[in-house]
Amino acid sequence: MNKIPNRQAMCEVLIEEGKQNREIVVLTSDSRGSASLAAFADTLPDQMVEVGIAEQNIVGVAAGLAHSGKRPFVASPAAFLSMRSIEQVKVDVAYSNTNVKLVGISGGVSYGALGMSHHSLQDFAVTRAIPNLQVLAPSDRFETMAMFKALAKSDKPAYIRLGRNAVPDNYDNEPTDFEIGKAVVMKEGTALTIIGIGETVAPALEAAKALEEEGIKVEVINVHTLKPLDTTTILKSAKKTNLIITVEEHSLHGGLGSAVAETLAMETDIKHKIIGLPDDKLITGSGKEVFEHYGLSKENLMKEAKALLVD
Repeated sequence: MNKIPNRQAMCEVLIEEGKQNREIVVLTSDSRGSASLAAFADTLPDQMVEVGIAEQNIVGVAAGLAHSGKRPFVASPAAFLSMRSIEQVKVDVAYSNTNVKLVGISGGVSYGALGMSHHSLQDFAVTRAIPNLQVLAPSDRFETMAMFKALAKSDKPAYIRLGRNAVPDNYDNEPTDFEIGKAVVMKEGTALTIIGIGETVAPALEAAKALEEEGIKVEVINVHTLKPLDTTTILKSAKKTNLIITVEEHSLHGGLGSAVAETLAMETDIKHKIIGLPDDKLITGSGKEVFEHYGLSKENLMKEAKALLVD
């Protein structure tokens, strides 16, 4: 199983798309290394803007470039882009429906040992509450490639969360039917549905495969687009299995679990377990250690699934 950071896949696509469309520009906040965008700067230097450590300013600059006909992609640490510059995101980008793609790099607990100041555990909650702003998170390099090709052609503003570390492949190759706002059923099942987003899709698939060996057929849905949410696919699966687990690298409040719960509450009385990061001070450690400690793992998903099935 290959492991390549999604940010590396993003860079490859942006170079390809940037060569074809000179209006595509990339802006960084002293973050081209963290975003794996050095190759873009070397290949297309006239389409790279370095703003420095100024997250609020970078959003305003990008909005200005968009109003001048450019197609800007902003790459900045998710913890700061989604919090420090949220006023600019709202007013300069979302409310005015300006074509800026905001890429929150090193999202979730990617920065690990740097602690909670560098975690982005509220970015889904904040961004999905802002009108006109799409919210996305790819699960692997292949989906990242398909996603950024679609984003390069889209005229809508978006916030995209990318992790920092290498992740396993969930797809065998780049999906040809990728569609923003359309969830993907990665595995069919009847006993229970696990819904993941971003880097939690991999442990969801691992858990489902292990459970199938025990005779439990679990459905796995990859919600790569949190907003607009594909409620049709979610409800169809929920009504088939009658049990839902959501798992996310985000606070228990306001993210994928909340979005799915809102959908289920309006349409069904189906039981739903939300697995995420607690509303508390987190432990300090690597991303993998944080995932395992708080149950964002294959083993815990198997345990939670079995508990729901016998409840």
